[in-house]
Amino acid sequence: MDGVRSHTIALLVDNEAGVLARVIGLFSGRGYNIESLTVAQVDGSRNLSRITVVTSGTEMVIEQIKAQIDRLVPVHKVTDLTIGGPSLERELALIKVASTGEKRVEALRLADAFRARVVDSTSQSFVFELTGSTTKIDAFIDLMKGLGLVELSRTGVVAIARGAEPL
Repeated sequence: MDGVRSHTIALLVDNEAGVLARVIGLFSGRGYNIESLTVAQVDGSRNLSRITVVTSGTEMVIEQIKAQIDRLVPVHKVTDLTIGGPSLERELALIKVASTGEKRVEALRLADAFRARVVDSTSQSFVFELTGSTTKIDAFIDLMKGLGLVELSRTGVVAIARGAEPL
């Protein structure tokens, strides 16, 4: 679709039961897809959590999503990190690869090139820990498919704006 672009939206919300369900319900109720979702408490003294959502849409759809989220009562702030200036995005993945012989050596060589860390090792398998951009993780996973990829687990994108200003 023309004009459809991925956006990373950060929300500062009250850390209370049902807030995540209300935010996510807004997406599902209107047919918006969530590509990535992370949430964690970020300020215990003020009881605040940060939700990071990656979604896609035209500029009009993204503006509509942000406006609707901003109207939810427990939401304190909505920021589109994609258009708000420079930001950093990272994701963590654990990737299990089972292989022997040359494939095992190749998996270790590629892991080194991608700066993946071996966090578990047996005589038959490795679990690699990799952090970085979603595209970096996707590229590593694609290479591991031919070398014995067994299982993977991903955190979803976390993001933060660069500079001194808080969310």
